[in-house]
Amino acid sequence: MRASGAALLVCASLAHAAGEIHEGGPYIPTPPVVVDAMLKIARVGSRDYVVDLGSGDGRIVLTAARKFGARGFGVDIDAELVERSNAAARKLGVAERVHFLRQDVRNADLRRATVLTLYLLPGMMETLRPKFLKELRPGARIVSHDFDLGDWKPDRSVTVETPEKYDQTGQIWTSTVHLWVVPAAVQGNWRGTWSDPGGGEFRLEIRQTFQRFGGRLAHGGASVKLEGGRIDGTRLQFGAQGASGSPRELFVGVVEGESMKGEARRADGTVTARWSAVRIP
Repeated sequence: MRASGAALLVCASLAHAAGEIHEGGPYIPTPPVVVDAMLKIARVGSRDYVVDLGSGDGRIVLTAARKFGARGFGVDIDAELVERSNAAARKLGVAERVHFLRQDVRNADLRRATVLTLYLLPGMMETLRPKFLKELRPGARIVSHDFDLGDWKPDRSVTVETPEKYDQTGQIWTSTVHLWVVPAAVQGNWRGTWSDPGGGEFRLEIRQTFQRFGGRLAHGGASVKLEGGRIDGTRLQFGAQGASGSPRELFVGVVEGESMKGEARRADGTVTARWSAVRIP
């Protein structure tokens, strides 16, 4: 859900007090409790490469390195903040794992990121969304503080009580942390085969909208609608009614670039067939 006007007003008020304006909006440090929530929801570990856009004083990347042994970098347009962040990395003994760059967030190279963290205003989030889908690998996690990605709905959101945010009456505000898992691209037509003898071929026509998809499965002269199609990184699943009124089956699989493979299962979990498919023009 898009952040409320009240949340934007709080951001603007804090920005005015700080006197700092950044490319993605006002520079407002992410509260430590929210940093922890962001890294927790993304399940950051020592194998992760964390990239923070609009990194400010570097606290998200520094925390990921110090607490979880992650690697990565932060990007900010403010040279003083970048210098301060690199100095903090040296002081904390994590400079071999993380660094900070003075750069426009729109030019950052995201290809190594397994986790991308953000605290940018909605306009910049919308601007960057195509970049995220193009550069991030399937399965990469995107975590945002408060602001969303428009039509690309989060896979999960949590609310965090944030005492650092308050209005003049002393009311405590909350922050929302959103998580997206970058989906594999499955839009288009696929030709598949069944593993069971005599299963023959089938065709999939997939229409994808971010992590959800629909379409049709054609097999043996029949064509049935795909139901509940969803992609979690490289893992996908969808339901389809069997031919001639046979029971609905759940198809699960893994996408590997231009191919995918998996199983068909009945409602009781029984595997009825294994299948594979390749993308066709």
